Amino acid sequence: MKRNIVIATIAAAALIGGGTATALAVSGDEEAPAKKSNVQVSNDDTGRDDDANVNDTDDNDADDKADAAEDKAAKDTGEDAEDKAENAADAKVAQVDAADAIKAALKNTKGTAVSADLDDEGTKHVWDVDILTNGGAWHSVQVDPANGKVVGSHVDRDDDGDDAAETAQIRAALKGSSVTAAEAAEAGAAKGTVTSVDLDEESTDKAWEVDTTAANGTGSDWRVNPDSGKVTADRSND
Repeated sequence: MKRNIVIATIAAAALIGGGTATALAVSGDEEAPAKKSNVQVSNDDTGRDDDANVNDTDDNDADDKADAAEDKAAKDTGEDAEDKAENAADAKVAQVDAADAIKAALKNTKGTAVSADLDDEGTKHVWDVDILTNGGAWHSVQVDPANGKVVGSHVDRDDDGDDAAETAQIRAALKGSSVTAAEAAEAGAAKGTVTSVDLDEESTDKAWEVDTTAANGTGSDWRVNPDSGKVTADRSND
């Protein structure tokens, strides 16, 4: 969900860790405590053999080939050398990854993170995190990617008059979901440096959309299941 009232927002990378994560309540008192999720977000690439060599004995080659196919399907097409160089430079700026930026924003503003983007605001980069408060207000929180400190925050105005409908659609998409935006970022980080996390509440198969950048600047698009945390290639551009 790219909100048309907000300037492009977040992302950065985080190595995924196992364990139970924290999910924030979507409704109720804005100061309500967070609840624990039962979801174990895991990296299905653990022990991955990237060369898929059939002579290897330390891994499952069928799984390796499937992983390689997913990686290929997720890659952005049409990127030239200049685009890749810019992508790589942007990703290097983010010393604080997407997941930690989201957590920092939520400490500043209670609610549910719905998107986060690594935004180039002229001379500097910021993580821009969209938060839906339990009271129904939208906040945009800016986090410094160098140190994780909140450097700005404001309430978004409903300039086009569609916030109520959009909010209802997002709440419906998040209802029963076990994977938070931060957890989706952690899951996507197994694929590269996360530069954007966004809720796709419009598709029939609801998911977190995660953009990653490889060391060489190649971008890839992923979908993270909001219930299981499984990462698959976003094939919408196929």
